[in-house]
Amino acid sequence: MRVRVFDPLKLDMELFARDGAELSGTWPAASLERLAEDAAPEAPASGWPEVTWSARGEERQPRGGEAQTWLHLQAGATVALTCQRCLQPVRAALKLQRDFRFVRDEQLAIQLDADAEEDVLTLQRHMSLLELVEDELLLALPIVPRHQTCPKPLPMPIDDLDMPALEGEQDGEKERKNPFAALAALKKTEPND
Repeated sequence: MRVRVFDPLKLDMELFARDGAELSGTWPAASLERLAEDAAPEAPASGWPEVTWSARGEERQPRGGEAQTWLHLQAGATVALTCQRCLQPVRAALKLQRDFRFVRDEQLAIQLDADAEEDVLTLQRHMSLLELVEDELLLALPIVPRHQTCPKPLPMPIDDLDMPALEGEQDGEKERKNPFAALAALKKTEPND
């Protein structure tokens, strides 16, 4: 029996699952271009460690039903993003483990995905594991990247005393204008019906 060779960039998911095949490897972080776009300017993706991944296909045969195509995916990456407090690079370790079930119809995928614990995707003739791994890593990015403790002190806001007085201000006193004053003035000038 001849063993099939599977290409992770052009994977026949149905055959991969039927064979119960496994793939694993690494990709340079810079090859995941959408993920690399989120890099801190001082720490480009070309300097990040490689992205590791592994995939295993599975075909399940439920009683009285049609065979199901499954993919079990694991991936890990270390990315450098911009800290939202100090604006310096902050490293974030991303690890994911996902299960995907593939169905033939997009409407069925949408319907099943709402209730299923696993992600439900539409079965395609060929799929790219690189794109799927990149999509999942993008979803795993922290919403607000930041250090636990920033390495540099945060810049202090400019003190009002260092700024020259604005027109109409005397001795640092600021006139506080009511934002509705202009509306009230307009209301007074309108003719009564």
